[in-house]
Amino acid sequence: MGVKTGVKRLGFFALGAAATLGASMLTVSAPAWAAEKSVAITQIVEHPALDAVRKGVRDVLAEAGLVAGENLKWSFESAQGNGATAAQIAKKFAGDAPDVIVAIATPSAQTVVANTKTIPVVFSAVTDPIGAKLVSNFERPGGNVTGVTDMTPIAAHMALVKRVVPSARRLGVISNPGEANSVSLVALINAEAPKLGMSVVVAAATKSGEVLAAARSLVGKVDVIYVPTDNTVISAFEAVVKVGNDAKIPVLAGDTDSVKRGAVAAAGFNYYDIGRQTGIMVMKVLNGANPGDLAVQGVAKTDLYLNMKSARAQGVTFTDDLIGEAKEIIR
Repeated sequence: MGVKTGVKRLGFFALGAAATLGASMLTVSAPAWAAEKSVAITQIVEHPALDAVRKGVRDVLAEAGLVAGENLKWSFESAQGNGATAAQIAKKFAGDAPDVIVAIATPSAQTVVANTKTIPVVFSAVTDPIGAKLVSNFERPGGNVTGVTDMTPIAAHMALVKRVVPSARRLGVISNPGEANSVSLVALINAEAPKLGMSVVVAAATKSGEVLAAARSLVGKVDVIYVPTDNTVISAFEAVVKVGNDAKIPVLAGDTDSVKRGAVAAAGFNYYDIGRQTGIMVMKVLNGANPGDLAVQGVAKTDLYLNMKSARAQGVTFTDDLIGEAKEIIR
């Protein structure tokens, strides 16, 4: 099933509703646990957005009375952007048989799901769960898998690119063609950008060490660079910012944490909130729910972040309307 089909079938779950549900659910689950619980988290790479997801999960568990080192066995492994390492971690966790495995980002989720059909798996920050073959249905995923998707609202992001750089005609995109989430996002970008009069130039980076060269390859070919929620590229995001600053090419991102790292703008999710949403699902599983009966959740709310310092460095002037809409402005 394709990307567009998956998006249409996704029942979005607003953060406000998640918070309300979380409060009521955690109140019920706060009493002392009869036995120690075990949660294993695997993450494809460490960068601020994915780290915030992990923190959100851990905070929800702690608020429910599950504290690492006391009544919670908490295991965490990062694959450091390496697919083979992610597979090794998944195999290890499958052998450890924790109560729940939390898989953050698409590559880690794919390796975990490939290694166990019995241990409950809750994925998070996965762009296209159907395209990644993690689930075949959002409402009732079935089996041992469910989670939270961070499918990017690409049409809205392309509109933001044009608002930040109205003259943009050539859009540069840096992505790792080996990441299923990036393949899905690039396909959406190729569908949406031309509607706003922009052609798309894609530069590939299969590992973080290639990001700088990929960004440099776009100089002279594009008017603006957009970095989707690609784990490989975001892990080396400062390299893209350096090229943007040196060449006066505005850099926009698919996640708001990258604005603090030098993007001029992003309209994205709060990944800590996504982590808390994921943590609520983990708590449901620990309380006996079958993952396959829990609908895959999405996030509807986005916030606009702007970076004034980067705007000056990259030759951008924000309109008063954009400034008025921003949730946070970094000066």
